Amino acid sequence: MKAKSIKGVSLEELKVGLQDSIQDGFSPTLAFVFASVMLDREAIRTLFSEANISVFGATTNGEFIDEETEKGSAAILLLDLNPDFFEIYYADFDQDNYRRTAQILSEKGQARFPEVGFMLATSHAATDGEQVLMGLRDSCGDQIKAFGGAAGDQYAFKETFVFSDHWESDRGMVLLAIDETKVKMEGIATCGWKAIGTERTVTKSEGNHVYTIDDIPALDITVKFGGIENATEENANLMVEIAANFPLQLQREKGDPVMRPGLVIDWTDRSFYTSGTVPQGSKVRFSLPPDWDVMEKVVQGVKTLKDTKMPEADALVVFSCAGRILSLGPLMSEELEGIKNVWNVPMAGMFSNAELARATGGNLEMHNLTTCTVALKEI
Repeated sequence: MKAKSIKGVSLEELKVGLQDSIQDGFSPTLAFVFASVMLDREAIRTLFSEANISVFGATTNGEFIDEETEKGSAAILLLDLNPDFFEIYYADFDQDNYRRTAQILSEKGQARFPEVGFMLATSHAATDGEQVLMGLRDSCGDQIKAFGGAAGDQYAFKETFVFSDHWESDRGMVLLAIDETKVKMEGIATCGWKAIGTERTVTKSEGNHVYTIDDIPALDITVKFGGIENATEENANLMVEIAANFPLQLQREKGDPVMRPGLVIDWTDRSFYTSGTVPQGSKVRFSLPPDWDVMEKVVQGVKTLKDTKMPEADALVVFSCAGRILSLGPLMSEELEGIKNVWNVPMAGMFSNAELARATGGNLEMHNLTTCTVALKEI
């Protein structure tokens, strides 16, 4: 399988990039399209559909094809994969039926291919990524291979989109089913944030609404731990500081912990809403602000994936949390360059609102502050 990556800030640039890519006889059939919400998605979809290229698309908080990160552009990975080896499914969510929708779509993929793996993207901030992954497990079993992310909108947190050739949705999912007898797919989700202090108990929560930790309001205990000043409603940057630097690490019975940063504060009781479910009674630890080791751990994890499961790859797709670039700033390019250099093949990716992948040594999870790297190789 041959792959090429292109990028552009306008439809004209993308047209030129596509034309340049096919000058040597390259004939792409599949495009991963990670695009700013500000771009004309209908025109982009038409560009590829008229070229008979299937589209797996999502809007972003930023995008990249190599180590250079962009905003307001489209980053696209083109593959000349045999159309018999993949299928794209999509659907709108109706009345929060995330689990059932994912189950129905993945059942189609399972019926299409004897050994199937998935890549997926979801839209809308209220979408429960954990329920989506449960739907995949319902149809395909606990060991199903699945990787993806939640669409972004340049940090506005208002309206995100997933799309394919002739469809888009601000409250839906797009699912790429891959025949794993023809295409090998392996991935890894790594965070790198270090935990500190003793385990604490979530003493009151409902879903992703965390009221108290050790019987102390969630905001108050987090602010005390982080030594944060000016923890008032007037501080517009408070939640960004908490989410990016002091996320909760939700402990699991097996595998790595899952990051659960606070995103929205309820000032009536100083509780907050996290990115995903935090069960009452669960154990959490706080995190240290990130340092250079955070990036080194991600790159080392990708190197281990190559050494143990994926010695060769044709292409890379990366879903990296939007919170990572907020925390790491310009250093984010170092992490992306490190990932790219492991296989040195075409790559494209996005900064997402959440990452969907199996935790190291654990279950399929909805992650945050995590980089999910997916390697593809035609067999």
